[in-house]
Amino acid sequence: MPRGMARYILAAVLAVLALAAPFLLYPTFAMKLLCFALFAVAFNLLIGFTGLLSFGHAAFFGTGGYIAAHAAKVWGLTPELAILAGMAASALFGVAIGFLAIRRKGIYFAMVTLALSQMVFFLYLQARFTGGEDGLQGVPRGHLFGLIDLGQPLAMYYTVLGIFLIGFFAAWRVVHSPYGQVLKAVREHEPRAISLGYDVERYKLIVFVISATLAGMAGGTKAIVFQLASLTDVTWQTSGQVVLMTLLGGIGTMLGPVVGAFIVVSLENYLALYSLPVPVVVGAVFVACVLLFRRGIVGEIEHLLRRKTNKKVGEPVVAGTQSPSPISVTRGAVTPER
Repeated sequence: MPRGMARYILAAVLAVLALAAPFLLYPTFAMKLLCFALFAVAFNLLIGFTGLLSFGHAAFFGTGGYIAAHAAKVWGLTPELAILAGMAASALFGVAIGFLAIRRKGIYFAMVTLALSQMVFFLYLQARFTGGEDGLQGVPRGHLFGLIDLGQPLAMYYTVLGIFLIGFFAAWRVVHSPYGQVLKAVREHEPRAISLGYDVERYKLIVFVISATLAGMAGGTKAIVFQLASLTDVTWQTSGQVVLMTLLGGIGTMLGPVVGAFIVVSLENYLALYSLPVPVVVGAVFVACVLLFRRGIVGEIEHLLRRKTNKKVGEPVVAGTQSPSPISVTRGAVTPER
């Protein structure tokens, strides 16, 4: 089967499962899956397509949740406006944190994002409007556009599904645009992109803000769904959790973070019914996947399809080659060298 056809079939299967999910799963659980899947997609824009490892993405996820919850409960905004307010706040934090973090590289970038994220955590711990350790409770779901009652589980689920699709399409559009191709060039060989005249720091800051905004969208949606915004969403453990989701599914793939989020959230949900130590089991699954699927689950599937396609068209496949093809960067586009 051609690789393109396999992708269309996989997308069709996922679409059918997404539409039927509230009838197969507990609706609130299905909505939680979509929220964390969007969070992982946002994070993957940085680590997968730009090569920036952020250990502080929970700051944007939690900010979106707190601001959306406060806007819906105190300001009385409709859910769509509350989520937009959360996204705007996350974007502002993204500008501030990104401006400081992108000046560093590698582990230093990761540590700066972690440190600034912890500052945001203590800010929300002490702020009055967040409710401290109790969080913001009793957040009203309200009516979407003043018409659709989100108190109904099916209405809420399909609203969350629509928000996820909007966020996923936004990420897909960024990746498959000329701007996204430059981001890949920065990931593969930053000095070469700089030598061709690209303002790399500006590109990094823009994608950092986009990623923060999408993370805020996920956090705001989660706060409306669960009618709660708490400190759990701002902790460093949440940042580590999204890293785990992305690694499991496959870094640098569009569907990988979605699959990884489904695996991690499902394990945490169903293992909670037993006396097993959930972090230990999730860690064991992660180690097994790293050993068996070095590119992640979706990454390995795409690699196998690519090898089969190359064999059919007669292209040589060099065993043991891990790095992608060299890239040739032109203004506004990045194309493989021939």
